[in-house]
Parts: sequence; structure tokens; C-alpha cells
Amino acid sequence: MPKDQEVERIARKLDKMVQKKDTDGALDLLRELKNINMSLKTLQSTRVGMSVNAVRKQSSEEEVQTLAKALIKSWKKLLDGSEEKLKKEEKKKEGSPVRSSSTSKGSGSRAESSKNGPSAPTTPTNPAVPLRVTSFPPAPVTTDSVRCKSRELLVAALQTGDEHKAIAVDCQHLAAQIEEQIFQEFKSPDVKYKSRLRSRISNLKDQKNPELRRNVLSGNISPQRIACMTAEEMASAELKQIREALTKESIREHQLSKMGGTETDMFICNKCHGKSCTYTQVQTRSADEPMTTFVLCNSCGNRWKFY
Repeated sequence: MPKDQEVERIARKLDKMVQKKDTDGALDLLRELKNINMSLKTLQSTRVGMSVNAVRKQSSEEEVQTLAKALIKSWKKLLDGSEEKLKKEEKKKEGSPVRSSSTSKGSGSRAESSKNGPSAPTTPTNPAVPLRVTSFPPAPVTTDSVRCKSRELLVAALQTGDEHKAIAVDCQHLAAQIEEQIFQEFKSPDVKYKSRLRSRISNLKDQKNPELRRNVLSGNISPQRIACMTAEEMASAELKQIREALTKESIREHQLSKMGGTETDMFICNKCHGKSCTYTQVQTRSADEPMTTFVLCNSCGNRWKFY
């Protein structure tokens, strides 16, 4: 049996044990995994690390916990080594002489074109225009099932529109950065952690608020910032205007209720059905519109208004 299929088979068995809350035989499966020469591709495609970590938490056997920890630790080194290799390759690309030589060639071409005539204007259809790319460094790898699922949901939220294609951002790295910042604040995937994640995902998926998603994808709003923004800060411009208008209206009504009014028995309270009321009339709209009448029930404190 190919290695990937063998690892996937073991992972499925471990998952079933966790679901049934019966980890008998887990030690034998972990020993099988220990004897397999694990590759990074197999580790990522089978997600066996999540299965092993789940068994470690479920099992009460010390030997199972110890072996599971050892496997996860060895696989983490494999992932860390891969990321380190990727970073070195990126640094090599940044310092490559090819870039400088292409620049010099470009300078020569510009000089030559200036002799021959004006150069072609730079337009969005011009292939010479470089594609904007926003890059985020990879966040620390995690094998926790809740955190992995959170990262997947964040990726889906970031890819709601087509902005990620135009900006050419690595949504997986960005989602991992955001999740890592939230996790670092709460130190565990608890209720507060999940609530914070849900609010980020909901706002990033909001079709009426593409500006927030665009700013996060382009880096104008950093992962650290989006991880701690309030609901008011993440809201769309339209929603902010509505909230501001409601706040102003509430303040105005509160101020008017504190002002002296005229006592009357012309109104009946719809809560206590009392007739002892105080009313105030204010011109809140344009001059050709009728005045707004604010009424306060002196018995129960109920307030209402009408035009």
C-alpha cells in the first residue's frame, strides 16, 4: 500500500477512536506511524497530525500521550525546516542579480526608446505593468483541530469576493497570521477566542463591506489590527452612518426628556394606560414640516413621540 494511503488509513482509525471515546489500540497505530518515513507532502495531505493530537488529548494512557507528543514534535520540526527553506529561497530571490540586470536592461531600453520617440503609455492592459502582490510571512504551524478549522473559515471569508485575485495575496498565510494573533491574546481556543473569530469572519464575508476585506488583503489593516478591532471599527461606511444617526437621535430624545414640559391628560400611556403625562414640542425637521411631540408618562416613565 502506498505511504499516503497507509497514513490516511491510520488517521481515519484514530479519528474513529476519538469519536467513540475509546482509544484502545491507539498505541499500536502510533507505533506504525513512528516507523513510517513521513514526508511533508504526506503530512499536509493526510492531516494525520490533527488525528494524533486528538488521540493524545482523549487517551488517559501515559504511553500513548508520550508517543503522540514525540510524533507531533518530530513532524513540527519537519514543517519548521520546510518554512526555513522557503524563507531562504525567498531571500535568495530578493538578492538575485537577475533583478538588477533586468533593471539595467530596462534603463537601456528606455534610453533607446527616448531616442526613437515617446514610449508607450503605461495602462492596465500593458503587459509591462507588474501585478501587485501582497505577501505575509507564514504563522507558526498548529495541529489543534479548532485552530485549523478557524484558519480554514478565515481563508473562505478572505476569498469571498475577487479582491484576493487582484491583489494576489496568499490567503492561507494571512488567515494563519490573524488566527495566531487572536490565539496569542486568549492563549487557548475557548469561548472568547471563538467569539472573536466569528465576528472577524462575519465582517470579512459581508458583501456590503468589501472595503474592510480589501484593506486587510492589501495590508492596509494589519493582521494584528483586524484581530482586535471592535464591531464599530469593522462596520461598513453605510452602517456607521446609520449608527451615528441613531446615536444622535437617542441623545436628542434623552436631552428633550430632561427638559421641562407641559403637563396634560390628553394622552394615554400604552403601557400603564395612565393619563398623567408631560409633553414637549420641538421643530426637529424643516420649517414646513409639523413639529415633533415628545411625551413622557409621569406614572411609569414610558416615553414616545409622534409628528
